[in-house]
Amino acid sequence: MEKVKIETEMIQLDQFLKWASILQSGGEIRFLLDEQRIFVNGELCSAKRKKLHVGDIVEIKGIGTYEIVGA
Repeated sequence: MEKVKIETEMIQLDQFLKWASILQSGGEIRFLLDEQRIFVNGELCSAKRKKLHVGDIVEIKGIGTYEIVGA
């Protein structure tokens, strides 16, 4: 599991995926959501603007698992 540090209290899922260099643009998230490949804290996620907080775990099937950590 890779740890990704954020400087804010929360971050939206699409912003997080760009911040962590998982996607090049926020628009690419639609493909992952449509294919039901994104899970947040073990639950399937369908909202690209889902709010993530420190301690949340984001799993993207076929790509990796990421833990959000604070500064």
